[in-house]
Amino acid sequence: MVHAYDYVAPLLSGISKVLLAIQRRHFEQVKVAVPVILNVLKAVCSEFSARDTECMNLFIRALGIADSIRAICAKLEGRVLEKLRDVLGSYILQIMALLSLVSGCEIPRCLPLVSRLSEFFPFCGLSYLGLITGSDVDEMTRTFVAEEEDDYMRCLSYIKHGAAISVIWGHISVNVARAAGGDVSAVKDEILSNQTERWQAVGMLKHIFSFVDFPWELKKHAIDFLLCITDGNIARNCIDEDTDCSIYMPNLYAALQAITMVIMYTPDTVLRKNAFEALKRVLADIPTSQRFEIFQALITNSMSSPMTALLLDLVRSDLYKEGFQRTATGKDEEKQANKTAPLWVARALELVELVFRPPKGGPPSFPEHGDAVLAALNLYRFILMTESAGKTNYTGVLSKKNLEKAFNEWLLPLRALVAGIMAENKDDHDPLVMDTVCSLNPIELVLYRCIELVEDKLKHPA
Repeated sequence: MVHAYDYVAPLLSGISKVLLAIQRRHFEQVKVAVPVILNVLKAVCSEFSARDTECMNLFIRALGIADSIRAICAKLEGRVLEKLRDVLGSYILQIMALLSLVSGCEIPRCLPLVSRLSEFFPFCGLSYLGLITGSDVDEMTRTFVAEEEDDYMRCLSYIKHGAAISVIWGHISVNVARAAGGDVSAVKDEILSNQTERWQAVGMLKHIFSFVDFPWELKKHAIDFLLCITDGNIARNCIDEDTDCSIYMPNLYAALQAITMVIMYTPDTVLRKNAFEALKRVLADIPTSQRFEIFQALITNSMSSPMTALLLDLVRSDLYKEGFQRTATGKDEEKQANKTAPLWVARALELVELVFRPPKGGPPSFPEHGDAVLAALNLYRFILMTESAGKTNYTGVLSKKNLEKAFNEWLLPLRALVAGIMAENKDDHDPLVMDTVCSLNPIELVLYRCIELVEDKLKHPA
């Protein structure tokens, strides 16, 4: 890569000088040059890290090109000036994303360059609030989308990543925020008080969490920022249960899925704990009327049994907070509770069925899905016992039809499967086999308790 650097570094310096020498059609010339610059920089920097002096030098030269574009802007006015500022802003955000990709654990080393990039934000009309909600990015790229500049947009594949990570850099360093002319604390307060902006911010942060190549250190700061804008007490007071978030659902789902990836794959236990807390807060910020679809999609598409188990445990907590906590009330209050219980509570059994009868068919396999099965059994037992104790039937779990379905289609097939595995391996002393058998013990215990409960309820169905 030394040879590649030897070619690319002079090229970037040369382009910077050539741009300043342009006499006419400034916007058209710059717009043609920017994709070439970004594609070359992306290809070369993929082989470097922030520890490499050559890598930092390339970004310094890329900054020189940004300075040249800003100098050209001084010669223009009107709509052409606005369009060139949009080109410069998109260029800066793409560079910000590329720099963040190579930063690794060298965050202090990158801060001076990040500050220099951030200095362009006021000139380009970019604010931290507009970047983290995505509104500035949409406004900036609208011209190129309208003009069907597909080639140009392809070179900006990381522009939303750059927008989100720019705010995180400001969250990391007050000097960076000062260079950007932004106040991160004020942005956090604004987002905390505005549910729609919170959903937009979560949707933008997904670009950081889902990007495999972003360093864990930056993802850690991004999770910390997410916790700041979803503070439990303040956020909860601002939630409007009547708000329709359907247009934000795809982004919210994608963000939640990206957070689960952080939970599963981070080697940092603190980050894993904080990411799980962030997951709970984002879910709690979604109106109950639409939360079921989110849970259903996350569980259906989960590729991890432990993650599925965590999600089912969150469902159980939600059931208690949103509906079942009312079952301890008196007779008159109970009647009112029946009217106010969230509609999605009635569909809770569908989530249990996703585990016992997977969409792809067949019973769950062991030991791969052991965690999920145990969580589903515990959720079913919780629903059954809570409905019985409260003399309610929000979920329909106590109806004869659902009791028979659970008994014949879920519990008995599962008992046969577990018993078969236990019998087949009872005399096998292989360590792996013994681990499998041991993992089935808690499942067997809860399974038989569920069967006993169902058999008892079948004698007196609701």
